[in-house]
Amino acid sequence: MTDDATVTVAPVSDAGPVEEPDTRPLDELLDDVYRGQERISQADIYRRAVAAELPAALLTRIAALPQGEYAVDEAADLLGGSAP
Repeated sequence: MTDDATVTVAPVSDAGPVEEPDTRPLDELLDDVYRGQERISQADIYRRAVAAELPAALLTRIAALPQGEYAVDEAADLLGGSAP
């Protein structure tokens, strides 16, 4: 190979824009989970999300949260929902 070789890079996917999942189920879950609570652990949010059968894309977001406790506005900000 010579030093003046040209490399062509093709796009990985031509699938178009990625659709964001509907966050209404997430908002409803957060409303329910935080009712009467100030802070909830990531593990508890995830368990409740699994029990509520949230879509896989939303479960993935929740699973990606660092371990710890979150206020409702913190959780909503990090997960892409809206704080109640």
